[in-house]
Amino acid sequence: MPHDEPTASAGENSLAKAQARVIETAWIPMPDGRRLAARLFLPQGQGRVPVILEYIPYRRRDGTRFGDDETYLWFAAQGYAGARVDIAGTGDSDGLIGDEYIAREQDDACAIIAWLAAQDWCSGAVGMMGHSWGGFSALQAAARRPPALKAVISVYSTDDRYACDAHYMGGCLIDNNFSWGGAFFNYSALPPDPAVVGEDQWRAMWLARILDAKLPPAEWLRHQRRDAFWKHGSVCEDFAAIDCPVLAVGGWLDGYTRTVFNLVEQLAAPCKGIIGPWGHKMPEIGFPGPAIGFLQEALRWWDRWLKDVPNGADALPDMRLYLMDALTPDPVAETRPGRWLAVDNWRADRPGLRQFTPGRDGRLVAGSDALPGTRQVRSPLTIGQAAQDWCPYGQGRVAADGATDQRIDDGMSLVFDLAPLDEPLRILGTAWARLRIAADRPQAFVVVRLTDVAPDGTSTLITFGVLNLSHRDSDEDPTPLQPGAFYDVKVELKPVGQTIPAGHSLRLAISSAYWPMVWPSPEMVTLTIDPAASGLDLPLLTGPSTDAAPFGPAVRARPGPSTVLVHGRQTRERLIDIASGLTTLTAFSDDGVERIEEIGTEIAATHRKTMIVAPDAPDSAVYVSEYYSAYRRDDWQASLQADFCMTCSATDFHLTGRLVAREGDDVLAEREFCETIPRDHM
Repeated sequence: MPHDEPTASAGENSLAKAQARVIETAWIPMPDGRRLAARLFLPQGQGRVPVILEYIPYRRRDGTRFGDDETYLWFAAQGYAGARVDIAGTGDSDGLIGDEYIAREQDDACAIIAWLAAQDWCSGAVGMMGHSWGGFSALQAAARRPPALKAVISVYSTDDRYACDAHYMGGCLIDNNFSWGGAFFNYSALPPDPAVVGEDQWRAMWLARILDAKLPPAEWLRHQRRDAFWKHGSVCEDFAAIDCPVLAVGGWLDGYTRTVFNLVEQLAAPCKGIIGPWGHKMPEIGFPGPAIGFLQEALRWWDRWLKDVPNGADALPDMRLYLMDALTPDPVAETRPGRWLAVDNWRADRPGLRQFTPGRDGRLVAGSDALPGTRQVRSPLTIGQAAQDWCPYGQGRVAADGATDQRIDDGMSLVFDLAPLDEPLRILGTAWARLRIAADRPQAFVVVRLTDVAPDGTSTLITFGVLNLSHRDSDEDPTPLQPGAFYDVKVELKPVGQTIPAGHSLRLAISSAYWPMVWPSPEMVTLTIDPAASGLDLPLLTGPSTDAAPFGPAVRARPGPSTVLVHGRQTRERLIDIASGLTTLTAFSDDGVERIEEIGTEIAATHRKTMIVAPDAPDSAVYVSEYYSAYRRDDWQASLQADFCMTCSATDFHLTGRLVAREGDDVLAEREFCETIPRDHM
């Protein structure tokens, strides 16, 4: 929460402040009478200008305020209005949020765009941008084709809500369903600000939100297949619906990398991609670095498509990709050495696939010279301790959510090593593992990792993929395995750009579990691999490559004043009971206390997630999320505790939750949740 210091020069800051008029709250009317709260950034003395919309549920007044200032004050100085709008039922907006990306949310987006375009300070052209939820919103709005929406910048987003979002990966249930589910449980029940909505309304609005609240992880677990619930809002269902230009941005460490490739490869509308080394942070503050001058890149996009300036943005390379050098595992690395590459025509010139085969003797070999025979692996459920988060958020600051040395997980896996390299191997794009595989249980999943093994034995994660073997043919219609029968499957690995240097080796590691990223199968599983009928397809750069033109320096405007009263801290700890092997991983984040001087409000938040599992007992798995949020000023004190817990049996998932809303020390409202959801091929 205490925000990063901006890097704009004093001249840029003063220019932004002098040329922008900030409207703290503007009410945007919806057709049904609801009003949505917006914060507007309007350039001064520039007549009618295009407007850039960001539409998310994270509280424009006291949640994203500083980042909004840094972005939209800077754009205002360049001749663009900005609008940060709270989704219905969040921040100070009327209504109830319901869930992620519902139809009403998209309807509202179209109404917002029409309202903005009709204002006397707007040229009639609207762009939409955002990262994560904001990137989703931008793509979903583009697919609706509102006439005034002329271009989109989508950062860390998805085209497929089932296959590439924070719920399922390869048909497996992933931990972000719970970490993000806990966050959304909290966001959906936070209070509006009485200074904005009125002393006579804010309690009633807050109570309505709490009474409407659902337990999001449970809601999402009702849809364990790729059904109509997930298809809604997935623009991959009809890429042709998007006819405005899209700038798609991702990070190798981020969870949504695949979307950039999908959009560039599938959209008929102009689409360009940028992928850096970053986790889930905007590129101008990207961690691990190097950060880039992303606002300048966005400005070039807006100038071309919102102002029709012939600046060459439409002739940029299809892809600008950061090729990372080798690095010793460091979960808090501040930067990744490497270089930027450009691929002008990604569809035609993307790297070709080279085949490798795992051999019975433990070697990984080029071509198809595998030895006959089979290999087995039965991983303890505690494997995955060295993994990164599925989508690292605080990477490189204080949260150790990057991967660590993989040897602890390699030792619980079936591994095949390539001989030490005579020359560097440059991987760029999506790798695939082809496996002929059998399991001794009807429900199982497989995990495939690639690591860079240094001469001293250090094993650094390159990429990974998971596949629920019941989903081997379809995410919509899974079918159980016949124990002992062999199946030919393909495991898609997360895209990556990575150089393995000469003298190092490439390791292929296969396991039957991956906690806490993937929820365990109902029973312990032994997998059998037929190496001779399996393989690894790597996208390799084999010829000369083109360096991308350098990005500008990272700049932002200076936000409004704040005072840090208590500094934040983050910890990530592992506790292992030696006798039972029970492993507990705890990640704690305390955002401290910060006063937003312009609105005289102190904000505070903490989050603790606890993940527990025993080596050989799937029903020992536990996930606990605890969120606390508080707002305080002389005339207002409000807090929310939002907690939930998930456990399981071989047949069901069990979830409990609790919301406690307080005004001062008094409980205003309290709700409890208790749900049992049958496992559906999970």
